[in-house]
Amino acid sequence: MFADLFRSLGRPDVLDLARQSHYFWALLPEIVLALGAMGVLMVDVFQKGSRSEASRPNVAWLTLATLLLAAVANLALVDVADRSDVGMVATDNFRMITNFIYLGSAALAIFLSMGYLDRRGINRGEFHVLVLFATLGMMLMGGARDLMLLFVGLEVMSVAIYVLVGFDRLDPRSSEGSLKYFLLGAFSSAFFLYGLALVWGTVGTTNLRGISQAVIGGAAPFGGIFLAGMALTMVGFAFKVAAMPFHMWTPDAYDGAPTPVTALMSTGVKAAAFAAFIRMFVIGFGGATDVWRTPVFWLAVITMFGANLIALTEGSVKRMLAYSSIAHAGYLLVALLSATREGVAAFLFYLVVYTIMTVGAFGIVIANSRESGEERVALEDWAGFAAQKPLMAGLFSIFLLSLAGFPLTAGFLGKLYILRAAVEAGLAPVAVLLVLASLISYFYYLRVIVVMYMRPARSTDDHRHAWLPGPTRWAVTAAGVAVILLFFLGSKPMGWALRGAGSLWNPVPGAAAAEVQPGTQTSLR
Repeated sequence: MFADLFRSLGRPDVLDLARQSHYFWALLPEIVLALGAMGVLMVDVFQKGSRSEASRPNVAWLTLATLLLAAVANLALVDVADRSDVGMVATDNFRMITNFIYLGSAALAIFLSMGYLDRRGINRGEFHVLVLFATLGMMLMGGARDLMLLFVGLEVMSVAIYVLVGFDRLDPRSSEGSLKYFLLGAFSSAFFLYGLALVWGTVGTTNLRGISQAVIGGAAPFGGIFLAGMALTMVGFAFKVAAMPFHMWTPDAYDGAPTPVTALMSTGVKAAAFAAFIRMFVIGFGGATDVWRTPVFWLAVITMFGANLIALTEGSVKRMLAYSSIAHAGYLLVALLSATREGVAAFLFYLVVYTIMTVGAFGIVIANSRESGEERVALEDWAGFAAQKPLMAGLFSIFLLSLAGFPLTAGFLGKLYILRAAVEAGLAPVAVLLVLASLISYFYYLRVIVVMYMRPARSTDDHRHAWLPGPTRWAVTAAGVAVILLFFLGSKPMGWALRGAGSLWNPVPGAAAAEVQPGTQTSLR
């Protein structure tokens, strides 16, 4: 239906990105998002003028409408054939699916901000504009098929997130987290950019298809410089996905940022970094899998066990969720390790599930706040929560159990797909380590549930101010329902994920793969 609609509007069935006019269709979601962000900014300015006052509710709804329009525009990429090798942006189904994930995480973050920004006294239109521009950066980064566009997308996303982390300027934790994130982010960007420069210098092209063909055919003088470029690029990606030991910014940034921003960072930002990571290493460096698989293996193992062990010691639920996010980066690295169609599909499915359950969990954290908006994140602040707010406690329990990977939740099915892909790729040892790391996480997830249900509240009205505005309440409830339904209906989304994963190797629907096939390797000379 949508394909026919866009075809009637003039979209060609085969895009040739050697022609500049075809870039309009290839970048239609980003164009809609950029224009919408500027429109939201102007609406807020015209409503308030020079007055220092809270933004009106229609700014948030206009932001959501912009995200919805971008999602509709994203459907223009469904099964679009791309026969050119020179395009800077991918037009495959993998990009389309990941774009939906970024847009969904941004929409959920906007829902979480409703009411929260007013209670904290930081309801400014710039917040919504920055979320839109951060999402624009995610889409450019995750869909980049050229090193230059990849870096541009990274910086557009990062600069907006730096500001969002420090958006609550009166909170010293927010300013501290923003400063740490900015300094370390700038440092890691230097590593990343230098790595890209070394890769370009040895291969002679910034196009990922060209890099892939050069690696497979050994057409470039590979050696220490190329390996150094690959290593520095991996460091840059490891920082953005918060893999250990490059995670040092994560706990303070997640803890200090406004909670809707924390939700966006732990889902959308991580998804964009992983999408670019997969496109760069599985496709661009796909012929050198035997070279980069070992360091990624150790990154995954250290991240899974290190984050889960540190999370055991946390007394703050918000910081515990921050370390939980780091641990889940380790699980996604296992999917990357597989370097197969099934592994990439498992990554896509788990990313959707992870986004839903993580944003839902942060939504309940927002709900358990004081009337002033001050968050109550200490473990003892959750005592008696189930008795006084049974629906919220039930939803929080569903999200925590899914994050842990308990059966009958989507988190369990997502981990099962990753484990299956790892075993099929001959990585049974790392699959066993993933299971052991998940068992460690059970303790700190279940500990919160035990406190909510088994410990009495400090007073009969201890959680009287725990609430969520109507739209946010419905969004969090829908997330809880989706976590359960995806366990029973997961085969359909997994089928879409397999289709999107296959498009990485087959950019032309129904055609033979032009890139290295999953599992194909070549030695660097």
